[in-house]
Amino acid sequence: MDHVAIMNKKFGDLIAKILSGEKKIESRWSKNKIAPWNRVKRGDRIYFKDSGGPVIAVAEIEKVRQFEKKDFDKARELFSVPDAWTKGKNYCVLMWLKNPKKIRSFKINKFGFGSVAAWLRTGDIEKIKVD
Repeated sequence: MDHVAIMNKKFGDLIAKILSGEKKIESRWSKNKIAPWNRVKRGDRIYFKDSGGPVIAVAEIEKVRQFEKKDFDKARELFSVPDAWTKGKNYCVLMWLKNPKKIRSFKINKFGFGSVAAWLRTGDIEKIKVD
């Protein structure tokens, strides 16, 4: 299964950190059970793009852990996170990454995913690739 993670540059160049191996866990914190909650598993691929930019990297999911708000302290033991990320959030998905690679950039068609979606579950990336 392929997914696209749309990254927010206000937190720095996270894709560069993934590619260098400095960032080994991708986390998603949400108020509701939205993707990737219950939609990712080991072996899935995550394609990465910055908001407004093309897809430029891919990594494989090695392990997934999910936490509800009552268990956020357990998540914090595994993953150092600023309190601001957890404020107002009820769910957390941690995805350990392996084999990150820079790829030839390409654009995607987000139609049908919602204009503010930060996570796209595509099935096959080829379905949303734009030449």
